[in-house]
Amino acid sequence: MSTITATHPLRPTAHARPGSVRLTRRGRLVVVALAVLTVLAVGVLFASGSVATDEPGTPEPTRVVQVGVGDTLWDIAAGLAGDGDTRAMIDRIEELNALDSGMVVAGQKLVVPIGG
Repeated sequence: MSTITATHPLRPTAHARPGSVRLTRRGRLVVVALAVLTVLAVGVLFASGSVATDEPGTPEPTRVVQVGVGDTLWDIAAGLAGDGDTRAMIDRIEELNALDSGMVVAGQKLVVPIGG
């Protein structure tokens, strides 16, 4: 008679070599997660360096002007820019005053750069 050996369908018949490591699906997931976390940690360390210097900067010289009746931001910027770029002066005034738009109202005080 012949001998029949039954093997379990989920177990491989070949044995792993001694000293080798087999990763399960969960093991592979853990290895990938650790690799991603390591890359993120290294990125945070390199990105967190300060870009500040030890020397203090000099603030831009400014003055305060009050918006008159009928004044527009363009009029104020054109007077300050002289023969320079009025649009660039408008952008600078909006930046200095944290304006969302070019709308100004009579009586409003604006910080403007001195000189164009």
